[in-house]
Amino acid sequence: MTAGAAPSTPLTRREARARAGSEGEQSAVRDDGADERERLRARVAALEAALSEASVPPTTSSPIAAIDLRDERVLQDIGIYRYHHPLENAVAYRDRLKDLQSRISETARSGNAALSADMFTMDGSLAKGRKMMADLGKLMLRAYNAEADNCVRSLRSGNIVTAKKRLERAVEAIQRLGGMMELRINPDFHALRLEELQLTADYQMKVQEEREAAREERERLREQARAEKELREERERLDKERSHYVNALEAMRLAGNSAGADDLSRRLAQIDEAIAQNDYRIANIRAGYVYVISNIGAFGPGVVKVGLTRRLEPRERVQELSSASVPFPYDTHAIFFSDDAVSLETELHHALAHRRVNLANDRKEFFFATPAEVRELLQDRVGGGLLEFSENPEALQYYQSVSGWPEGQGAVGPNGSPRVQHDLR
Repeated sequence: MTAGAAPSTPLTRREARARAGSEGEQSAVRDDGADERERLRARVAALEAALSEASVPPTTSSPIAAIDLRDERVLQDIGIYRYHHPLENAVAYRDRLKDLQSRISETARSGNAALSADMFTMDGSLAKGRKMMADLGKLMLRAYNAEADNCVRSLRSGNIVTAKKRLERAVEAIQRLGGMMELRINPDFHALRLEELQLTADYQMKVQEEREAAREERERLREQARAEKELREERERLDKERSHYVNALEAMRLAGNSAGADDLSRRLAQIDEAIAQNDYRIANIRAGYVYVISNIGAFGPGVVKVGLTRRLEPRERVQELSSASVPFPYDTHAIFFSDDAVSLETELHHALAHRRVNLANDRKEFFFATPAEVRELLQDRVGGGLLEFSENPEALQYYQSVSGWPEGQGAVGPNGSPRVQHDLR
C-alpha cells in the first residue's frame, strides 16, 4: 500500500455484479444512441440525395416515371391552352397571384407546410426527437420550395403540365423517403403551390395575348391611317382636277364650243361622282375591300387568308403582306367591295371558324379552304359584286424556284397536288 493513500474498501460480490451491470447498461445506451444518430445522419443524406435527383430528369432505368420535358410535345398532347382561372386582364391575374403568394408565405411561417411524426425519440428523449424532426422538416421544405420556385421561374407560356409533374415528383420523393418518420409535405400547402403554377401560367398567357392584341391593334391603326391619308390625297387630287375642268368648261362655253363643253360636262360629272364616293369612304370607316389570297410556297395548297383593307387600291395591301416574312408573294383570288366590309369579313371568319389554321389565336386569318369555297360563302351572303376572281394561284416565283430545289424539298406540284417526296438517305 502506498503511503498516504486511503485504504480501499473491498466490494462485496453483489455490489461488484451490480456495478458491472450498470456500466454495461450505460455502455449499451451510449452505443444505441450512437447507432441511432448514425442511422439518422444516413437517412438525412439519403433524403437530400433523393431530392437532388428529383430536380433532374431521371434516366430510363430510374424507378420513377420519366417526365417529358419537351414543351412542344407536351403542348401538342394537351391541345389548346385553357385558362384555369379566367380573369379579365393581366392586372387581375397579377393581383390574384400576389394574394396567393401571401397565403403561401403565411402557411410556411406558421409551420404547417411540412408534416412529420411527433412521437419520434432521440437518445431516449422525446424533446430531442421533436427538435430533430422539426429541423428535418425545415430541410425538406427548403428543398421542396426550391423545386417549386424553379418550376415557377422556368414556366413557359401555355405549358404547365411539365412543371406540375416535376413538383408532384418532389412531393412523392419526400413522402417515400421520409416514410419511417412520417415526413411529408402538407397537401394543403402543395395545393397552394400548384395553384401558384396555374395562376402564373394563366398570367403569362394573358400577357402574351394582350401583347399580341396590342400589336395587331397598332397594325390596324397604321392601316387605317394609310387608308385615310390615301383618301385625303385622292380628294385633293379630284378637287384640283375638277377645278381644271370647271375652268376649261367655262372657256369652252365662252368660245361657243358646245360639243367640247358637253364632253367636259360629262367628264366633270364623273369627277363629281368620284368625289362623292371618296367622301363616302372617308365618312364610312366600315366600307372597304374583302380579299382572299393564298401562298402555296409558304403554306401549301388548300390554305387561304381572308382579310379586309380600306385602301383605294386593295392590291397595295396584298403587296405589303407579300413583303413581310414570306418567301413568295401572295396570289389574289378574290376582291369584293362592301359598304360594311367589317361585318362581311367577320361573317366569313365565323363560317370558316372550324377550319382555322391557328386554333390558339382567333385573330389570325388563315383557313383550310379553297378560293372556290370562299366564293360560295360570299355569294350566299352578298350575291354578286366580285371585282375579280381566280381559282388557281399563279405562284410564278414558287414554280420558278421549286425546280431548282434539292430532291424531296418541294411540297406542292405544279397542279397543286402534293409532290412526291424522295428519301435522301
